[in-house]
Amino acid sequence: MDSYPAPALALVEKMHAAAAQDPARAIAFQGAPGANSHRAVNEWDPAALPLPCYSFIGAIEAVKEGRAACAMIPIENSQAGRVADIHFLLPESGLFIVGEHFLPIHHALMALDEEGPFDAAYSHPHALSQSRHYLRDKGIVPLSHADTAGAAAHVAELGDPSIAAIAPALAADLYGLKIVEENVEDAEDNTTRFVVLAREPLDPASLKGQEAMTTFVFEVKNIPAALYKAMGGFATNGVNMTKLESYQKGASFAATMFYADIIGAPGDPAVDRALEELRFHCKSVQMFGSYPLARKRG
Repeated sequence: MDSYPAPALALVEKMHAAAAQDPARAIAFQGAPGANSHRAVNEWDPAALPLPCYSFIGAIEAVKEGRAACAMIPIENSQAGRVADIHFLLPESGLFIVGEHFLPIHHALMALDEEGPFDAAYSHPHALSQSRHYLRDKGIVPLSHADTAGAAAHVAELGDPSIAAIAPALAADLYGLKIVEENVEDAEDNTTRFVVLAREPLDPASLKGQEAMTTFVFEVKNIPAALYKAMGGFATNGVNMTKLESYQKGASFAATMFYADIIGAPGDPAVDRALEELRFHCKSVQMFGSYPLARKRG
């Protein structure tokens, strides 16, 4: 089970056993039980069997190997930006995006008791970043951990009343900690976007009549104004691109990849024309799937 803290390990083993009995209901997530990804699974499908995995790669492998029907992966946060290296993981995974979910993020400071004072607090780097003003004001030193709920389990295992954790309130219940203060995040609208990954894509035709999102990555030809020309088809066909991020492919810095989200799905004539023009100006285009729009953009 990799290296979960002892208080989390018993829960992980129990959840793995339940998922093994009915993998069609299992949804893999990265982190210890009680993490925000665990919360996202519960919200997305209350009847699902959450399957904790130590890493994002582990969650993806669980789907590829048939131990879970899908995986729930956080990809961006309204405060901290990109969460997972989805740009690198998706092309190699062979999986497809079949849904998205937006989870309001509320962090709690928790410890063995409520008295304090607290010298330090463990949490995932993104949670620490999202609570940095609170920690600074309280004089609490931030300490990095693999995930939020794992940090809570680690604090329970340490047994040191001067060490706290920042994690979802659910983690305090699971690991016997006391909540010192709730909602310690610096922004009230702190939100994380998750995507649901599965072995097979949704048929775009099944999305007819509802708003859809389509995600893909592409590499433009190495010629002047290639990106400008590749984007032109979306503008002239009235297709709204809600996300465009660049990242380097390999260490040569000679090939730039672009990750994009658009409103609409193949089968819509405007989308089809825009994608056809994109492919004309690109060395490669890899589609990651079309799926229902969970929240209106703009």
